[in-house]
Amino acid sequence: MGLPRNTAHLSAPAEGHRSMSGRTVLITGATGGIGRATAIALAAAGARLIFAVRDTAKGAALADQLGGKHVVRALDLSDLASVRRFAQNTNEPIDTLVNNAGVASSTLQRTNDGFELQFGTNHLGHFLLTTLLLPQITARVVTVASQAERASRIDLEDLNWDHREFRGGRAYADSKLANLLFTAELDRRLRDAGSPVQAMAAHPGLVVTAIYDDPQRRRRSVWDRLLPLAGQQPDQGALPVLLAITGDLPDAAFTGPRHLMHMRGGAQVIGRSARAKDLELARRLWTASEQMAGQGAATPPTAPVQ
Repeated sequence: MGLPRNTAHLSAPAEGHRSMSGRTVLITGATGGIGRATAIALAAAGARLIFAVRDTAKGAALADQLGGKHVVRALDLSDLASVRRFAQNTNEPIDTLVNNAGVASSTLQRTNDGFELQFGTNHLGHFLLTTLLLPQITARVVTVASQAERASRIDLEDLNWDHREFRGGRAYADSKLANLLFTAELDRRLRDAGSPVQAMAAHPGLVVTAIYDDPQRRRRSVWDRLLPLAGQQPDQGALPVLLAITGDLPDAAFTGPRHLMHMRGGAQVIGRSARAKDLELARRLWTASEQMAGQGAATPPTAPVQ
């Protein structure tokens, strides 16, 4: 796979875009789909990459393909002990953290720590990773969310689906709303601390990736019918992520595709649901996430690491 289309500004930055040459970018889930396409584009633009991946062999193969001084480190976001080990072994300054990895499941599954798999991986693992690495981040935290957040009815009293009848699609939507609420509260804390670091979120649109491959699903869903017709390839899905990484954007911006109700083509700043803008809900989710992750209050740095 070559450089994703419409990303020439990365290697020759246009007005309003940051140069990525020589910057260190840490990407979770970089061995496939949108993460892989994002990594390829950033490497072509001169960035040094840290691949935070479950399959280090695949990570090493991609690093070899891209050349340069890229680093591969083991990370399983569904295991908070793995997240803590990863953070302990990552000591260098990081320009941008890209919280890209994600899972989807139609059945109730649990992480190593007993959390519902989608919330535990897509949100809680990234929440802990970000708060542990935050003192080392110098520019941005970009979290891959989704417009699926609009279907969320997140229940802060039952984030773990211990009492509600489980619905896989709703649980996935909850995890994506959590990504946006996390971005909002992280941004608020960064601004209050006077930090130069920005928190961004990105919606890749409808993309043909392995996240929709669910062997546990017994019935075909609407996505199975839409993907062949409207789904775009990962290099196009990476464009909103790349905009969130490089663009001159307002704090807490949410980027997504331009066309087909923000489901495909190009990249721009898009809107989000009223729930995703609820700062009190964001604050309460942050507190609940700290308790679930066993992580004390994180204090954002007031100045970038030198």
